[in-house]
Amino acid sequence: MTRLLEEVFRIASTLPEAEQDALAAAILDELTADARWDGLLTESITSLGKLAEEAREEYRSARTAPLV
Repeated sequence: MTRLLEEVFRIASTLPEAEQDALAAAILDELTADARWDGLLTESITSLGKLAEEAREEYRSARTAPLV
């Protein structure tokens, strides 16, 4: 654990219990949201790659038309 995080936890430990719980909930929410975003970005990159390959194949197969 970094010194800064240790300092934050030391200070947070002096707060009333309800405030400690609120802070802990906010941190957990943030960490959970980050994990969700990471998963969504990974999925979207995979999906976008597949769509791009499909588009390239359609172009190579002359199954596309210019947008006018």
